[in-house]
Amino acid sequence: MRPARNARALIAVVVLSLQVTGGFPDNWLLNRLKNGDGFLPVDGGDIITASLEYAVNGTVTSYSDTETIPTQRQDVFDRAQYNWKEYAGTVVQSELENAINQGGAKKFDLLKGKLKNLKNSFDRVFDIDLHSDGTGNSSKQIGGTQALILTSPTTGTTGGINRANFSFWRNQQTSGAKTTSAFDNLRASWRSIYNLCSNGVAGEHPKFVETDRASFEGFEGLLLANERFTSKETADGGFKNEVMKFKGAMVAYGPNAPAGYAYFMNPEFIKLAYQKGHWYKAGETVEPANQTVKVFKVHTICNLIVTNMRMLGVVNGIN
Repeated sequence: MRPARNARALIAVVVLSLQVTGGFPDNWLLNRLKNGDGFLPVDGGDIITASLEYAVNGTVTSYSDTETIPTQRQDVFDRAQYNWKEYAGTVVQSELENAINQGGAKKFDLLKGKLKNLKNSFDRVFDIDLHSDGTGNSSKQIGGTQALILTSPTTGTTGGINRANFSFWRNQQTSGAKTTSAFDNLRASWRSIYNLCSNGVAGEHPKFVETDRASFEGFEGLLLANERFTSKETADGGFKNEVMKFKGAMVAYGPNAPAGYAYFMNPEFIKLAYQKGHWYKAGETVEPANQTVKVFKVHTICNLIVTNMRMLGVVNGIN
């Protein structure tokens, strides 16, 4: 058994840990969804359902005075279905830790720090899994961008709908591979996917683009010669990844984004759905009968869903 540490040693361990790990990175994709229209509370239900309007009414036509008007029933709606996924984490606080972290020796609230670390750890895991193909941990993780926005959009089943059979349920995709020099195809491929993901000139457009660091720096390098500043905040101190734009869409690199990919997303059509009252829900504190500790539990029930596949896109193979 490891010897007990005093309060000062505990503080040193926390500081050293942050120095070694570099702290928690910005969970860019998670934050884009949580801070906008992409955070969707759902009130109950054994599955998540997304209603889809996928076709026009074919009875609409020009006609002459007494001509028969079409009356065939039109199928214009469908729905996608997604399973719930569960996440949980715990914090253990012993009576010894309470004792040595009190009075004059108390440099910070150890339990509060542990709970904050747990929340940050949840965010880190969620952001990682938001980029997954959904097969990790025996398929218990959420289905991320690699499960929803495919590089082969005509294959596979997503949300219970077969992409091969239904063309409306296919995301946009193109290659960003270079032709001769590094990133010489980046702007053209991004422009193509942006326009394909848009709903006309005045309709919906991608709101943000997430890519990996190397691809982001390639994009940034292409724009240095003709960058336009719109505010003093943007101009001061060089560029920030949050304020770079591509045709109006915010562009940044995410720490967990797969290499060589750029995802074009709109939170109107891709959402982090969660059971109402079960986002970072704290459970009752448990005190085991045979230990002098308290266990604090937190859990979440959620999944990433798509409501309009055509409005999302990916450029892959960027180099």
